[in-house]
Amino acid sequence: VQLQASGGGLVQAGGSLRLSCAASGGSFSNYAMAWFRQAPGKEREVVATINWNGRYTYSVDSVKGRFTISRDNAKNIMYLEMSSLKPEDTAIYYCTADTRGIVAGPDEWSVWGQGTLVTVSS
Repeated sequence: VQLQASGGGLVQAGGSLRLSCAASGGSFSNYAMAWFRQAPGKEREVVATINWNGRYTYSVDSVKGRFTISRDNAKNIMYLEMSSLKPEDTAIYYCTADTRGIVAGPDEWSVWGQGTLVTVSS
């Protein structure tokens, strides 16, 4: 499967964005999915994960209550709805997928999209 992330941009603090990750070339519903982000000078970190049917999700504490991960298997798209954005959310956001389910660190996810830049101004 190939992944294409989109939806990033420049937004003021407190604003909202919706990121999309479109999949092609594979059976989307076979994959657990996740969003990672990497801020300048920092390591890549997980933001949220979702299992193959969307029933189970996880969000890192720093985004709980502000970000929502979801997926539409009929459209082969995963989303990240982001609200109440903060300057510290500024990063390149990557979508990723793996057929093994929810795996651990960034080195264990097998398929990566190209990333989309989110910049939150104060």
